[in-house]
Amino acid sequence: MAQINTQNFDFEEYLKETKKVVEEALDSSLSPEKPEILRESMRYSLLAGGKRIRPILCLASCSLAGGDPKLAVPTAVAIEMIHTMSLIHDDLPAMDNDDLRRGRPTNHKVYGDAVAILAGDALLTRAFEMVSLRSPDVDSVRLLNVVGELSLVAGAPGLVGGQVVDLECEGKKVDLETLEYIHLHKTGALLKACVRTGAMIAGADERLLAALTSYAEGIGLAFQIIDDILDVTASSETLGKTAGKDLLADKTTYPKLLGLEESKKRALNLVKKAKEAIIPWGENANYLISLADYITNRDR
Repeated sequence: MAQINTQNFDFEEYLKETKKVVEEALDSSLSPEKPEILRESMRYSLLAGGKRIRPILCLASCSLAGGDPKLAVPTAVAIEMIHTMSLIHDDLPAMDNDDLRRGRPTNHKVYGDAVAILAGDALLTRAFEMVSLRSPDVDSVRLLNVVGELSLVAGAPGLVGGQVVDLECEGKKVDLETLEYIHLHKTGALLKACVRTGAMIAGADERLLAALTSYAEGIGLAFQIIDDILDVTASSETLGKTAGKDLLADKTTYPKLLGLEESKKRALNLVKKAKEAIIPWGENANYLISLADYITNRDR
């Protein structure tokens, strides 16, 4: 497995090295499964590429808290499994009904609705296996806290609850408070779990966990604002998913509610506040600060 270098600050190199660690761990996380079609479906979406921002956030937070990021790799994999499950399910005809994800057909377009649903279920349950059974060198109490954190984010208080409100609001007039509720749960909750679980594995105190929570809430909303902007301004080819689908579904987005320029300003302000939350940790916060900028400046 590639090694994570946290000694000298070079963000581009860090991003490259850490993504390699994540990709290797993801590839080895799904051993031969039966039935084969289930394994193929799980691997199809889990290994479809992407920026791997969520697992990288987990590993960077572990480093910030003074831990060995290698110990957080199984949890980082678990987070990407939960994220992938949410993408598979969100793309289904009964949800967002999308045909394209990460530049290729969505899971249900290849394997059918039933197998796609079951592949998502299998990834969700495998995530908890990664944390509880494949993290032998991490303190058991810390792992229990991680399991609790992931349980909250994957269920009604997090992704599921946010998705239900999102579906209920299609075609309706939505105010900013409701829009941010949706995205603090659908996008922000998982980003919050990324930074909190990474830090928990390192034994972070409540002060750091609170700062990381503030950081994650800021970048979570900023991430969604940028997503909404790109949905309007970028092509499907660039995004690797269907552009303009929120407009077609008559969903309220930040640009629709605030306009493009005001949305951009809001994203920049949220990232600024997110970075301020962790600045007291000095150079140890460099990776997370750079990741916040990376999220804001992305083009897909």
